[in-house]
Amino acid sequence: MSGLVEDNLFGASGSIAAVAGGLSWQPVVTASTVTVVSNNGYFINTTDNACTITLPSAASAGDQIILADYARNWATNAITIDSNGLLFQGETDAYIVDYDTNGQAVNLVYSGATVGWTPASDIVSAFEPVEPPTQRAIFAYGSTHVSNLVNSSGVVATDTSGVGTSRYGLAGATYGGDKAIFGYGYTGSAYSSLTNLVNNSGVIAADVTGVGTIRNSLAAASYGTDKAIFGYGYVGGGSPYVSLTNLVNNSGVVASDVTGVGTAREGIKATGYGTDKAIFGYGNTGSSLSMTNLVNTSGVVGSDVSGVGTGRQNLAAAGYGEDKAIFAYGYNDSYLSLKNLVNNSGVVAADVTGVGTGRANLAASNYGGDKAIFGYGYLTGNLSLTNLVNNVGVVAADVTGVGTARSNLAAAGYSFSA
Repeated sequence: MSGLVEDNLFGASGSIAAVAGGLSWQPVVTASTVTVVSNNGYFINTTDNACTITLPSAASAGDQIILADYARNWATNAITIDSNGLLFQGETDAYIVDYDTNGQAVNLVYSGATVGWTPASDIVSAFEPVEPPTQRAIFAYGSTHVSNLVNSSGVVATDTSGVGTSRYGLAGATYGGDKAIFGYGYTGSAYSSLTNLVNNSGVIAADVTGVGTIRNSLAAASYGTDKAIFGYGYVGGGSPYVSLTNLVNNSGVVASDVTGVGTAREGIKATGYGTDKAIFGYGNTGSSLSMTNLVNTSGVVGSDVSGVGTGRQNLAAAGYGEDKAIFAYGYNDSYLSLKNLVNNSGVVAADVTGVGTGRANLAASNYGGDKAIFGYGYLTGNLSLTNLVNNVGVVAADVTGVGTARSNLAAAGYSFSA
């Protein structure tokens, strides 16, 4: 007779208890077969192969054996239990008993000859790691080809000579949780689709030939916890504004164009919110706009949402408070110092009069796990100043910047290390 004894879930909220005399844990099992002994515990590592576990041929009521998924691989390589002539939940050893759930642990107790071995508890240990927050930031490119690192306290470092092709009007975003990517922009003579990856030490890599439509004055944001998206922008010609996106996977590889949703525009900005989604907001189509487009966890851009607050362009945006976002500054017939907070559902709040120097063509990034920084920009000339944002979205007064004054740059978070 053959069949399947289903995983026993009645003990899912129970605990694994050792026998009165104690339980002896054995070395990790990596072999494809093992014969186990009563009153022992076994970590079964099925990374390289499945494992058949032969139970003792004789047992006494109360004997106990614990089997635990050592490497969380039982869903790939299951364990099979051979009850070795004794009953297993009242069935003979002709039945096949598999356990195939990652993180599972099985507490087998021998109940006697009538029922045999019984899973007294059959639990799955949840594995839900929380990715550490991004701690550092980098400002790079723009009207002067340098970069400036920002530490986890929001302190901006001195200039580092730029790497790759100098350009402005580009965009930057975090990907992979602790790395960054800068992409697209204008070189002074041509639109570009180049990208430059930034490692988790803040080092910018050489140019990578881009994928997709060359453009500038676009935006980028992280989404889905470890990926990024570039969207919208300006291409010149008869239809200068575009509504398209390029997704970036968690290795920093940029995908081909996806026809965008919503109003084609430039001078737009984007940021992550809600821990795994993104929002594009504001921009310009010949006049300043107040609208947003939400991006879901798969990188799909939603339709236009009529914005709240002052329509404007060439502003900046960043995440703060771990799951919220802020749009601030920008231009609309004058240089603005105001902000709009975004809650963790992507709802944009009304204008709040800003703090610090009104300006446009600046950049912003998250830093320190739950804070943000706005930096540089233009107001009658290029600026070198920053404004820190605390974890409740309050913008601080101007801090005289470090490094070369510049505008039309980009910024992004990187590094899990403070």
